[in-house]
Amino acid sequence: MNDSFNPDGKPGAPARNGKPGARRRKAAPDAAFEIWLERGLHAMYDSVAEEPIPPELLALIEKDRKQGG
Repeated sequence: MNDSFNPDGKPGAPARNGKPGARRRKAAPDAAFEIWLERGLHAMYDSVAEEPIPPELLALIEKDRKQGG
């Protein structure tokens, strides 16, 4: 499958500049949206991030660390 992108939305077709796979730059996100997104993500996931790591997972990490992985 050809993953090139073009502004016309036709998969595999070259972009308007003639270069396959060339991508347009996206406009920088609006600052208000960034604030809204950050607050929303914190509201949804802060409690999850504060949960303790399960002992089974810590044991796997330590085992991998000792094996040099």
